[in-house]
Amino acid sequence: MSYSSTQIKKHLKSLEKHLADEHPDNPILAKAVKSFRKMDYIGQNIGLINRDESYATCVTWWPMIAVLGTFSAGKSTFINSHLGLPLQRTGNQAVDDKFTVICYSQHGESKTLPGVALDADPRFPFFHISKSIEEISEAGQERIDAYLQLKTCPSEKIRGKILIDSPGFDADNQRASTLRLTQHIINLSDLVLVFFDARHPEPKAMQDTLAYLVSASVNRADANKFLYILNQMDATAQEDNPEEVVSAWQRSLAEVGLVAGRFFRIYNPEAAIPIANPKVKERFEKKREEDMTDINIRMQQIEVERSYRIVGKLEQTAKAIKNQIIEKLSDMLTQWKRRVIMFDALIFGSLAALIGGTLAMTESWDLISTFCAGVTEGETSALIGLVVLVGSVGWTHFSIRRFVANHLLKKLELELGNDHDLYKQHMQAFNKSTAGHRPMLMKNPAGWNEVTQQSIDEIIDEANDYIQELNDQFTNPSGNGEKNAQI
Repeated sequence: MSYSSTQIKKHLKSLEKHLADEHPDNPILAKAVKSFRKMDYIGQNIGLINRDESYATCVTWWPMIAVLGTFSAGKSTFINSHLGLPLQRTGNQAVDDKFTVICYSQHGESKTLPGVALDADPRFPFFHISKSIEEISEAGQERIDAYLQLKTCPSEKIRGKILIDSPGFDADNQRASTLRLTQHIINLSDLVLVFFDARHPEPKAMQDTLAYLVSASVNRADANKFLYILNQMDATAQEDNPEEVVSAWQRSLAEVGLVAGRFFRIYNPEAAIPIANPKVKERFEKKREEDMTDINIRMQQIEVERSYRIVGKLEQTAKAIKNQIIEKLSDMLTQWKRRVIMFDALIFGSLAALIGGTLAMTESWDLISTFCAGVTEGETSALIGLVVLVGSVGWTHFSIRRFVANHLLKKLELELGNDHDLYKQHMQAFNKSTAGHRPMLMKNPAGWNEVTQQSIDEIIDEANDYIQELNDQFTNPSGNGEKNAQI
């Protein structure tokens, strides 16, 4: 067993213990780790993941809130106000070019830790992200510290949660890297707060940024986790036209695809422009308080949403392996076998016809009987010739196998587009199924049989049981007082 394989098992065991200690009355998440470990065994046998990888590291096990937006939208000011601490630097210009992961610490002071602290801990959403950073960096291999940092703070508001402050899109010199990491964060977050700056009278000036933020949220099954926040609304108090400002932003977002969703209108009272008109001030404050209440309620709910998200990811991954990946691999294997047989028949048939025609034209058929007799009698030259012949045939056949496999993988890469992780899984599994030591007569992809299919079905059933347990905790449709009331 490799060191890395031992380490991933150690990480998962530590994670399972941490979750059991953190939630002694809610064992669902700790049990989910066991289900992920069972799925790891299946994925590793098929070739979808390596021995040092785990599906459990593809989710964040702490409730996570992501804060996105342009550099001037007041993200850091909002975070500081929420925490009750001046943790993040603020300003009208770009003040930070890193993703900042914020978590609770019982120590009385805040600390800033390097990005490597995130890369090595499976509880965080950036476990082993350094591998991806090497792939996406435009300037070559870069240290993870150039992209990420971890900040701890003693605020009770962040206890048991993770808050991520993103760099402003307009301020980043390595835009593609930032967007790739942003997409990673969005996929794992329980709640995404998208901030816009009400002080910008022309939203169209940031059309590229708006297009990206919207494309990241629309047409998603979890689109309801996005909250669109129009910050610094106090800037509109002088003209008393907040509805017009909101309408302008809604029209701009509609042009890039967002036609639904609500804008929350807020501002920071401590940094706000004084509002002289008492009636206008009262109206703005009332609206702010209503929207902040709604935002805070959603932020408090993510503990529950986290449990459903993780269990949902377990079920989604298991179903994807069974219904999508295996089906795709089986289809590729069928194509691969058919094309290899076709090329074998074409090449060896043509070669046999060429040799036969040559022998017929030269009337040298007796050479075959002489060669066969030499092999039977054990003549060295004849045996060497036989070895060379068999070796040439074998080399040609296995070269055809690899050529056809590579051709199908290139086609698959085009089909999957920018989904590098999914392509990597398919590529590894397909290479394992078409390896030279594996007979072509095998019908199923490597590692897939009745036992593994049964195991996948068990994982899906376990996920459904976990959902039922969660529902029992948080719902009571019958209205009965007893938890297990008879119907």
